[in-house]
Amino acid sequence: MPAVEPWVAIQRNPTSGTGGARRDLLELVKYLRILKLQPKIFTRRERLAAALADPERRAALNCIVAAGGDGTFRDIVNRYPGIRVALFPLGTENLVSRYLKIPRNGRRVAEIIAAGKVVTLDLGRFGDRRFAVMASAGFDADVIHRAHARRSGHISRWSYLQPIAASLRIYSHPELRVFVNGAPTHETCRLGVLVNLPAYALGINMASGARDNDGLFDLRLFQRSGAFQMWRYFLNLMWGTHERLPDVKSITGTKVRWESDVPIPIQVDGDPAGLTPAEFEILPGAVEVVVP
Repeated sequence: MPAVEPWVAIQRNPTSGTGGARRDLLELVKYLRILKLQPKIFTRRERLAAALADPERRAALNCIVAAGGDGTFRDIVNRYPGIRVALFPLGTENLVSRYLKIPRNGRRVAEIIAAGKVVTLDLGRFGDRRFAVMASAGFDADVIHRAHARRSGHISRWSYLQPIAASLRIYSHPELRVFVNGAPTHETCRLGVLVNLPAYALGINMASGARDNDGLFDLRLFQRSGAFQMWRYFLNLMWGTHERLPDVKSITGTKVRWESDVPIPIQVDGDPAGLTPAEFEILPGAVEVVVP
């Protein structure tokens, strides 16, 4: 029996991107074939799982391409730990792709995969799920919970306008207690942000000291409450001055626990993730990603 040729699995999220996504994917497929890497597109997750259940095909796999947004990448690192991942950004924010400077260009991504340069990134763990970028509790997460409750299809930046307005009007900003590495920090906040990769929507750098492979979370604790303070924090985030505010505390650690007297919404990488209490742990060097 002939050996299985080197191949690339492309896990496509059919809800990501616009009408140009099919054209971009076909360009990726074309150039992977030119570079002697046989591509196979999977839209259904179970078909990719079946393909990788074959030991020979798994051994010949170059990488899995996450063809979608940050959720597609997160889905792959959760279902296939230990397998190298490439990114083809077709989502709304594409935070991980943007951070790693990976373009939405089929030919260029095929060349990046063929070159085979990789970096090893930390991941966070929340319960049984892994995540790449960040988690938060408080106002930010309340907005995301509201946006997803209204969701009926593809989500865009415009989808957040009404939920932001509602959260500014309704959210009560309860107090969050923070424990790091098993000990209380003696700091409380109204909005807590836990950062793994220093990437966030709108180009905001939430934690300037965060590194993708340092084995640490970087926490930013926003301590004041109310709609005015949320606007104040947002403007300072846009200006990059939030870390100089006396009411924004910076802490690092490998394990984080959030507690509160009333349930506070949590989001992980832009998806709703339940309510407090919550525990997080860093997973050093948990994934290999193909990069330029």
